[in-house]
Amino acid sequence: MTRPIAATQLPLLKRIRKAMNHFVESWPARFAITVFSALILLFTGLLMLPISAADGSPTPLVNAFFTAMSAICVTGLTVVDMATHWSTFGNIVVLLGLQIGGIGVLTVASLLGVAVSRRLGLKQRLLAASDNNPARAHHGPVAESQTVRLGDIGGLLGAIVSSVLVIEGTLTLLILPRLLLTGETFLTSLWQSFYFAASAFTNTGFVPTAAGMEPFKTDPYMLIVLGVGVSLGSIGFPVIFALYRFARARGWRRPHRLPLHAKLTLLTTGALIALGALAIAGLEWDNDATLGEQTFGQRILSSLFMSTMTRSGGLSTLDVGEMNGSTLLSMDMLMFVGGGSASTAGGIKVTTLAVLFLAAFAEARGYKDIQAFERRIPTEVLRVAVSVVLWAATIIATSTIILLQMTKLPLDYVLFDVISAFGTCGLSTGVTENLPDAGKYVLAATMWAGRVGTVTLAAAVAASTRSQFFRRPEERPIVG
Repeated sequence: MTRPIAATQLPLLKRIRKAMNHFVESWPARFAITVFSALILLFTGLLMLPISAADGSPTPLVNAFFTAMSAICVTGLTVVDMATHWSTFGNIVVLLGLQIGGIGVLTVASLLGVAVSRRLGLKQRLLAASDNNPARAHHGPVAESQTVRLGDIGGLLGAIVSSVLVIEGTLTLLILPRLLLTGETFLTSLWQSFYFAASAFTNTGFVPTAAGMEPFKTDPYMLIVLGVGVSLGSIGFPVIFALYRFARARGWRRPHRLPLHAKLTLLTTGALIALGALAIAGLEWDNDATLGEQTFGQRILSSLFMSTMTRSGGLSTLDVGEMNGSTLLSMDMLMFVGGGSASTAGGIKVTTLAVLFLAAFAEARGYKDIQAFERRIPTEVLRVAVSVVLWAATIIATSTIILLQMTKLPLDYVLFDVISAFGTCGLSTGVTENLPDAGKYVLAATMWAGRVGTVTLAAAVAASTRSQFFRRPEERPIVG
């Protein structure tokens, strides 16, 4: 008769794997946030090393922490000159951080769980799926057609990795000839092309060149390539996966078969880019510090590019600090919305906005259900959307008040940078780089909350529904 092996007698690796499996299965959200926070601390330590700085001196803790947070949160806000401060090793660390952040916190946590347990079990699939549809945590039926089916999560993880490689590789090859024309060597141009490609697709907004985007501010080729890269990253991996799957099945002949999530994401994203471009062009048309000195075609291109960057791209061809207050407010609203769910973009997500508008439309028309594209959207989704918006507004208001008290700067400038941090956008009026150390930590916390907080809240709200065997008497408060 064999006796069970005591836990202390198991090999160290098996004990670690067993403990990790228990942690993942018991607290998947905590596991994901733990991995995310640990990565930030790890990258902070790496960026503080003398080898990470171009001059060989240690980078101060606050600057290393802020840069690590900005990279892994794929925000793009900076407190140092990214083109000159970091050495080759430091740039590699930054690139690795934004790639991890671009793939997604929960997806990385799921992949680590797979690496430890050597399998993609139900819990790991749910963990990866929660980054695509937090409503899965709800104990009840979920309309899987709204996003990626649970059985497709394994394919989605593969699609994420392959799409990152293919899209960033293609962008690199497209950018390379343009950078070679600047007179740089082939290796330098190749490195900078990959940096631009990764920064655009992950919606980070870091620029590897000392001149920044200035040489390309009116270059149609470069702006279109970077704009397409940002757009692909901002629509989200579930949408990319859905488009790829339906393209293979010749779904272009039957576009109505696209999932509701993909339709809402694509339609709302296109509408916001168009409306944003019209707003920026109209409000900045006669501003000599931004669009005023450009030709008609250049003004249209710049407006479209800047509108696309508010999806969370962060690359800027115009001086945001010189824009009119009305333009800053318009861009605030665009950055607050951000990009698609489970994407490299931040914000409350375009589908959240779409659900809120659909709910308002249903209420105005007297419909009992929220409907779109001949589909009914469950009430639970609206509950999550409202919670996400309230959570986002609370974070932004709190951070803005704190920074206003610290800096005494104008409201429109501080609010712009706070929303940019929360929406992981990276556009700045110049406030961020001049913040005191305490202010940098506040803005770093805002980035963290914007990247992780809304997903965590959405999952918590979706999972909070409990069985109840009675209903209380109804009474309607006055609303509006």
